[in-house]
Amino acid sequence: MATVNYVTEEGLQRLRKELEQLKSVERPKISQQIAEARDKGDLSENAEYDAAKEAQGLLELRISNLEAVVANSRIIDESKINISQVQIMTKVKLKNMATNAVMEYTLVSESEANLKEGKLSVGTPIAKSLLGKKVDDAVEVKVPSGIVKFKILKISR
Repeated sequence: MATVNYVTEEGLQRLRKELEQLKSVERPKISQQIAEARDKGDLSENAEYDAAKEAQGLLELRISNLEAVVANSRIIDESKINISQVQIMTKVKLKNMATNAVMEYTLVSESEANLKEGKLSVGTPIAKSLLGKKVDDAVEVKVPSGIVKFKILKISR
């Protein structure tokens, strides 16, 4: 059974745009590369042909995965998000108890995650430990380097 992927309207549009780009631009480009490599003769010793076929396989896999994500996406109405506790699409301000560093993340689906933009996937250890918690709760997160303690300072949209 496929996993439901909760996204924003903007996130779903970005996924659809990427899927359309792969299908309408990248797929024909790789087909053209395969045709050109095939025209060069003996396929058993044609590295260009092998590389183009491998690229085609990877592209088709990416297209298939994106189609599944888009098909199983559900748009979240951000205006109806309850900010009394941490959940997907909430913005969380955290304080690292060891270093006193303060950071802010928005919890999003895997497909929208982008750490540079402060968008943290709900599948990460930090996000998993935050889900369902409230302001002033202390959270211990098991990360590869050990256990990190955070305090939730604020939850918003």
